[in-house]
Amino acid sequence: MQNQEDGVEGSPWNNSSGCEEERKPREGKKSNVLALWGNERTMNLNPLILTNILSSHYFKVNLYELKTYHEVIDEIYYKVAHLEPWEKGSRKTAGQTGMCGGVRGVGAGGIVSTAYCLLYKLFTLRLTRKQLNGLINHPDSPYIRALGFMYIRYTQPPADLFSWYDEYLDDEEEFDVKAGGGQMMKMGEILKQFLTKLEWFSTLFPRIPVPIQKELEQRLSERFPQQTINARNAKPPITLNNHGKYSSGRKDNGNSTARSQPRHISDSDAHWGEAESRTSQWRARCVYVV
Repeated sequence: MQNQEDGVEGSPWNNSSGCEEERKPREGKKSNVLALWGNERTMNLNPLILTNILSSHYFKVNLYELKTYHEVIDEIYYKVAHLEPWEKGSRKTAGQTGMCGGVRGVGAGGIVSTAYCLLYKLFTLRLTRKQLNGLINHPDSPYIRALGFMYIRYTQPPADLFSWYDEYLDDEEEFDVKAGGGQMMKMGEILKQFLTKLEWFSTLFPRIPVPIQKELEQRLSERFPQQTINARNAKPPITLNNHGKYSSGRKDNGNSTARSQPRHISDSDAHWGEAESRTSQWRARCVYVV
């Protein structure tokens, strides 16, 4: 009897009881065919990242040989060690920030990470719903699960994101997401960031429409009220400049500078006629044309 392996749904009438109630398919069961949202060619990736993926030797040669879903999972298990889009130290963006860095070509982009190459490889396989659920629940590696959640963030409709992430928002599994190491994060915290932040290291996720974004934030505030309160009460750090005065925190060439404020003259320091004297001096410097 044919089962549901490899995305093929079995017949609901193949049972031995003959009960009419059991022969009916379950109501509300979602199709195993996973629809894609947005650009079905680019996976909604940053063009610079996608260009580097498609031109990389690793993607064109090594990953080309992988033909099945399980082969790609094994590759993730052995090769992925972080979730950044670029390998450590490979991207030179001196004097440029955000999406402007390295826009002139592949050479300026750097070495695209193994994680993002495999993420796009998964996209070329056109995963089924069952396969994607297999990724996010995989027991062998948090990176396999994380790439599954990232696949959801890039390819699924924004209105469906919360339903995908909901039961994993309290996930305590911790792993390093930074290229070169040094930034441990819990899976649940990563998913909250996927839902609330547009930025992910040096790239951007697809934008979430404002009404849906507000709904996501409302659901998270109801689910995690204490974290919402802490975020609202958080204050920016107050620092002192080189003269021992309070600074606004703005920096210019590495040196903290405070905004210039007008000097307040107290009542005891003010003298009668001071304003009139200043006005007279100003008038004396003016040239009136009649």
